Amino acid sequence: MSDKYPIEITDEMRQAMDTARRQGLLKDLRTLAANIRADAEGRYAGAEPGWQAGVEWTLLWIENAASRLTEGRP
Repeated sequence: MSDKYPIEITDEMRQAMDTARRQGLLKDLRTLAANIRADAEGRYAGAEPGWQAGVEWTLLWIENAASRLTEGRP
């Protein structure tokens, strides 16, 4: 506790802050995935081999990272 800010940060407060941070990251990751998906639509036909697989792998990685956030794992 600080003399300047005489408040004790409880475990519940820390947990709420952690939950809020995870939810913000989850939203950002899902927005990133949606933007990548939208940008990639219609580009597969003329793309070099492997490009589509790379985009799909990236989207899967992002979704897995988001899932770990909702499960409470870092």
